[in-house]
Amino acid sequence: MQIDFTLSRNAFGRLVLTDAEGVAHEGVAPVRAFPIAAPGEGLALVSTEGRELVWLDSLDVLPPDMRTLVHDELAAREFMPEVLRIKGVSTFATPSTWTVETHRGEASFVLRGEEDIRRLGGQTLLITDNHGIHFLIRDSGTLDKASRKILDRFL
Repeated sequence: MQIDFTLSRNAFGRLVLTDAEGVAHEGVAPVRAFPIAAPGEGLALVSTEGRELVWLDSLDVLPPDMRTLVHDELAAREFMPEVLRIKGVSTFATPSTWTVETHRGEASFVLRGEEDIRRLGGQTLLITDNHGIHFLIRDSGTLDKASRKILDRFL
């Protein structure tokens, strides 16, 4: 793929895409097409109005410096801790407070109802807490036995 644009940051830290005609688009945001199933494939760079400026089949087509800018922007936008272990729940009725170990450390959140645990396919689950934060369980089959037992009570 021919890259006919450049990416940089302005003085305010916002991502700027300069297209082939030399037009600078400030405040560009990367948006993944499939953030959970295929995070490295299919990504759009969109304007502040939500208009797609560039489509990338893969981040690998970008030069390393531009790829780093996109990765940094995605990390700032996407906050989805991955649950590694369920340490405990306050009650098996909802709402309940869950204490979990994630890839970002220990966290506690309130689960309002069983409907806030969504199956995304296979063993992948997405739990939404009372503040709208999403917690990902990539493969519930890889959780330890105690975690799976707690989870089964809510599914």
